[in-house]
Amino acid sequence: MRIMLTGGGTAGHVMPNIALLPALRAAGFDISYMGGISGMEKEIVQAAGLPYYGISSGKLRRYLSAKNITDALRVVRGVGQARRAIRHIKPDIVFSKGGFVAVPVVLAARLAKVPVVIHESDITVGLANKLCIPHAAYVCCVFPETMRQIPKAKAILAGAPIRQEILEGSRIKGLAICNFPDEKPVIMVMGGSQGSVTINNCVGGALDGLLADFNMVHLCGAGNVDKAASRPGYVQMEYAGADMGHLYAAADIVVSRAGANSLGELLALAKPNILIPLSLKASRGDQILNAQSFARQGFSVVIDEDGLDSGILAQTVRETFNNRGKYAAAMKKSGAQNGIDGIVAIIKKVAKK
Repeated sequence: MRIMLTGGGTAGHVMPNIALLPALRAAGFDISYMGGISGMEKEIVQAAGLPYYGISSGKLRRYLSAKNITDALRVVRGVGQARRAIRHIKPDIVFSKGGFVAVPVVLAARLAKVPVVIHESDITVGLANKLCIPHAAYVCCVFPETMRQIPKAKAILAGAPIRQEILEGSRIKGLAICNFPDEKPVIMVMGGSQGSVTINNCVGGALDGLLADFNMVHLCGAGNVDKAASRPGYVQMEYAGADMGHLYAAADIVVSRAGANSLGELLALAKPNILIPLSLKASRGDQILNAQSFARQGFSVVIDEDGLDSGILAQTVRETFNNRGKYAAAMKKSGAQNGIDGIVAIIKKVAKK
């Protein structure tokens, strides 16, 4: 059987697909990937050893803009490119993780009568997935709240796919990667694949106070490493890549954005955490809802980005560390499972039809 994976624009739309690769290969699928011509997904996918097909795609906006016209033309062009590739590859199924690049792929699959399965990680359905859901056989969800937004016959509570290497990290290896000078507790800060200027600035202001009692590894995003800020006990990285599981294992608490993939990993690892969701100024509010759900369940402490400063960050880190057992216990009781097996089962079911 052949499967075409798609999704791109951010790591959150790519890494869940990468997490599925071992199970898909074990199930006998021949796998290829379709993404943007120059999107960040291209490098990640090619490093995973998959055939990659780049197509044109426009960004989808919820507001009026002259770019909506030119980007609509890019989507139309992308549909044509995707349809030609699908005719050549002849996949039995398309699996979409969302993002604007997935829209022309799903539309082309519909035209070619290739079935589609979608995965939605957030509580609220993104615009790209909203456009794609009418053409999908099933929509796999992470949050129960999401299922109310999807036709009942299509919605499946499948969970988040978590890469196996995330679950098998070594604290010893993580500490060695960071080369910390002592055995202080470890804070890991991650602001998403693009990094966060707000979080990075607050970390810089809080360092002097926090490094007295903690070591810190800071995933600050591409191009954001500040070599002048380097000091004993503080390590900056753009992106963790294959070392992510080891860094998770080394961390005693995590400060993170509230993207669904990060939340899935934190829950699977029962890792005490502080969430700083993207504000409404910079997003559609999905991270805020994700974070609120985790806070209600006792999994997380949430800081409003608009009220964030270095003092609040430092104080919250200390309070969360002191109560870390409470948050870890709540996550362990949740019974959360890796969603890979359930998602692959759905893919196999649809592909065989």
